[in-house]
Amino acid sequence: MTAAPTDPATGATTGGVNTLLRIEGLTLFAGMTLLYGLWGGSWWLYAALFLVPDLGLLGYLIGPRAGATAYNAMHTYLPALILSVIGFALMMPMTLSVSMIWMAHIGIDRALGLGLKYDRGFRFTHLGRIGRAARADV
Repeated sequence: MTAAPTDPATGATTGGVNTLLRIEGLTLFAGMTLLYGLWGGSWWLYAALFLVPDLGLLGYLIGPRAGATAYNAMHTYLPALILSVIGFALMMPMTLSVSMIWMAHIGIDRALGLGLKYDRGFRFTHLGRIGRAARADV
């Protein structure tokens, strides 16, 4: 019998599935950063915008549900991909630059194990618990 791909208690991925998702994130980060460089994007802009998606953390000032919703809205691929399509379709270089930076941010977060959040709190993610509490569970 094979191990379940998720932990039933937390809903987090485990084992090879978790590793694959983290490698996927690292690949996205590296690919978008490389593409941004080949594109000739401004590294000042990259540095200035790289942490902007983390503004979703401000939702935690309201509470865990609002925090998870705001964080997840800024850390899911869908809006960044839509921005890419708009940028390509309308030939908008700045829009494409922003979308590549945004996807690079999401990728590095996933590679580091900072997954999408559950309503239980910031430490509960689809990639497992993060922080000191996660180490105590081991």
